Amino acid sequence: MLRIVLRILLAVTLFSTVIFAQSASDDAVLAVRNLEQYREGLIKLWMNDYGNLGRYRDANAKLEPPSANENRVVFMGDSITDIWHLDKFFPGKPYVNRGIGGQTTPQMLIRFRPDVIALSPKVVVILAGTNDISGNTGPMTLGEIEANLETMTELARLHNIRVVLSSVLPVNNYTERSKLFFPLRPPDQILELNRWIKDYATRNNFVYLDYFSAMVDDKGLLQRDLSEDGLHPNDKGFAVMAPLAEKAIEQALAAR
Repeated sequence: MLRIVLRILLAVTLFSTVIFAQSASDDAVLAVRNLEQYREGLIKLWMNDYGNLGRYRDANAKLEPPSANENRVVFMGDSITDIWHLDKFFPGKPYVNRGIGGQTTPQMLIRFRPDVIALSPKVVVILAGTNDISGNTGPMTLGEIEANLETMTELARLHNIRVVLSSVLPVNNYTERSKLFFPLRPPDQILELNRWIKDYATRNNFVYLDYFSAMVDDKGLLQRDLSEDGLHPNDKGFAVMAPLAEKAIEQALAAR
């Protein structure tokens, strides 16, 4: 009897493993197809303006130079920055949003001069890397992502702009929508990139902004209630991020 029970348990376990593996494989295929459709839809833009310099060209031209005592801060990033309503979470602060959805570090590097340096901020907050890992603009190694982050921070330092380097946020696969993003962003790669970002920031006297630790759950994934799609924060997610960002900015401004 015991042998029969054990065989049944073993069979159930093997069946569940096969089903789980098949489901994960199906999710990965769906995610890749979705990414390819996204990339195909941007061919015309990328052929004419790969860095999307046109997105903020008019806004940059209209932005007055900072006043003598203004602590202007530019938030440079991808869609996570793009959808963040800075005026809502930092009311009255001279914070400038220069996020563009879907972008990767090579694209941000192209527009770093007009969208950051030319605006003469005291501080730049850089949040980038998740779309590089997913291959939004093609395959990227972690070393290539790191090199682009290094170049952006070197440019900032050259122009006396203080740097806040943000960790990449965790992701999750808790919802149907998350299946479009999670398979392309392996958590182990996010952890490895974050380790490098923290170490690089420490070695170069930049401020490391650790969103990851505040937003990760006990499974190593993005807390379920902080996002609807497993990638982009909702208002609860941004409510977690905002005080961390404010503290990091204050730290950067106070540094000598």
